[in-house]
Amino acid sequence: MLENLSTEQRNHETMQLDEKSTMEILEMMNKEDRKVPLAIANEMEQIEQAVKAVIASFKAGGRLIYLGAGTSGRLGVLDAVECGPTFGISSEVVMGFLAGGMKAFSEAVEGAEDSFEIGKEDLESVSLTDKDTVIGIAASGRTPYVIGALQYAAERGANTVAISCNKGAEISRYAQIAIEIETGPEVLTGSTRLKAGTAQKLVLNMISTASMIGIGKAYGNLMVDVQATNLKLIERSKKIIMDSTQVDYDTAQQYYEKADGQVKTAIVMILLDCTKEEAEAKLESAGGFVRKAV
Repeated sequence: MLENLSTEQRNHETMQLDEKSTMEILEMMNKEDRKVPLAIANEMEQIEQAVKAVIASFKAGGRLIYLGAGTSGRLGVLDAVECGPTFGISSEVVMGFLAGGMKAFSEAVEGAEDSFEIGKEDLESVSLTDKDTVIGIAASGRTPYVIGALQYAAERGANTVAISCNKGAEISRYAQIAIEIETGPEVLTGSTRLKAGTAQKLVLNMISTASMIGIGKAYGNLMVDVQATNLKLIERSKKIIMDSTQVDYDTAQQYYEKADGQVKTAIVMILLDCTKEEAEAKLESAGGFVRKAV
């Protein structure tokens, strides 16, 4: 029942919300938002387990698949989409499913989140295997679409993770790893796009970023597999080469072009004073890790 969920409770600090000034409303929201990182801190061990599962999937040739409805699903899709340009990973390796399909990104699709079967069907559509990790996201922790997906993922032998914002969440029963971020009552009762949505976004950031670092997508704190799909990212790529090797702009540009726009390759070429082919071989033998290659 909804009334038993902490995310659905009325916040006693904001009972007179409609009587407050704009500044008072903003201050209330800011005060509540500060609680989110503290709630996440209580789930760090479970988040670590999730990251390890995703890394294992990637190393085995598997995928990271997010599923959710409403805000939760949109956040999963957003994180999946951002992994492409940031880490040079294929959209077939990290993907997000939203109950009701991409149409539901901008408008509600009636009944989609209430279907156990649709969650299963979405995973069937990508031929789920036991190498994959499936992360079901639901602020309430009770969305049938997510439960159906997690049940099917378990049947297929995939790693399963549940992210919710209530303790004792129903979806936790269907996952090997349960991340339950208790964010509590929202400023605006039941509006889980607020604290709950913020918590989910932060945890997804942590899982995808730490997992990508775990498979060699960073050198120091630099995104060395960035895909330069626009002028800004081309310039960022050259700056990463400069920061990694201490060369000047012209030299970075020269090696960027020699490496056919592959930042990792350019860095290794400079640091080891080698050819593009030698740099690529070094990276391959190092599993894609720049630090191991040099």
